[in-house]
Amino acid sequence: MVPRQTAPTQETCMSDKIYDIIFRIAEVLELPVVILTLLALAVALVEVGALITELFKRRRRTFSALAKAGASARRAVDEGRMDEASALLQTVAWSSPVGKAFKVLVGAVDKPGADTRIAKELADFDFGRQARLSRTRLLVRLGPALGLMGTLIPLAPALDGLARGDVDALTDNLRLAFSITVLGILIGVISLALSLLRERLYGQDFSDLEYVAAILTDDGSAAASIAQNSRTVPAASTTPAHPATTSETVSLPPLVPPAPPAAPASSGGTEYSS
Repeated sequence: MVPRQTAPTQETCMSDKIYDIIFRIAEVLELPVVILTLLALAVALVEVGALITELFKRRRRTFSALAKAGASARRAVDEGRMDEASALLQTVAWSSPVGKAFKVLVGAVDKPGADTRIAKELADFDFGRQARLSRTRLLVRLGPALGLMGTLIPLAPALDGLARGDVDALTDNLRLAFSITVLGILIGVISLALSLLRERLYGQDFSDLEYVAAILTDDGSAAASIAQNSRTVPAASTTPAHPATTSETVSLPPLVPPAPPAAPASSGGTEYSS
C-alpha cells in the first residue's frame, strides 16, 4: 500500500519561506564579508607601518633631553620669550599631538587660570589618545567576527554541494571558509599587538606632558622650602649619652657623723626594792 501524502499546511509553507529568506540573506552577505575582511587587513597593515614610523621617531627619546628642554623652556618663559620656549619643547615632541599640546601649555602659562587651562589640555590630549587607540581596538573585535562570519556563510553551499555530489563546489566553499578564518584571526592578533604598543607609547607621551606642565607652572616655592629646611636642621649633639663616664670630678658634700642617741630622762619617782 502506498502511503498517502499529506498536503503541506500553511504553517509549513510560511516557515519554508522564512528559512529561504534567511538563506538568501546569508548568501548576500558573503561578498560584503569578504570585502570587509580584506579592508580590515589593509587597515591593520597600514597601522603597522604607522607604528614603525612612530617608533623610528622615538628612538632618541631620553629623559635627560626632556628635562633639559623643560628647564630651558622655563627660563625662556620667565624672560617672556614664549616662541623660543615653544621651539625648545618641539625638539622633544615625538608626535604632532604632543607638539600641539606643548604649544598650548606654553601659551597658557602666563594667562589667568593657567592651571585650569593646562588641566583641560591634558584631558583633551588623553581623549585624543583614546580615540586614536579605538581604531585598533575595534579591529581586535572586528577581525575575528568577520572571520567567523566568513567561515559559517560558505558552509551552507558547501553542504549543498556535498549532498548533490558536486565535489568542486564543496572544495571551493571550504577553501573560502577556512581562508577567511585565518585572515580574521590574523587581523585580531595584529590589532591587539598594535593596541598594546601604542598604549604604552601614548602613556609615555602623557607622562612627558605632565612633567613639562609641572616645570612650567612651578614657582620654585617647594624647592626653596626644602633648601630652607636643610639649612635650619640643628647639628647633631656631641654630648655623650652617659655623662657618668666622663672624666669630670664631681664634688660631694662632707660626711657628718651621726649624733649619739640622747640619754633617757629620769622619772623622779620612788624606787621600790623587792
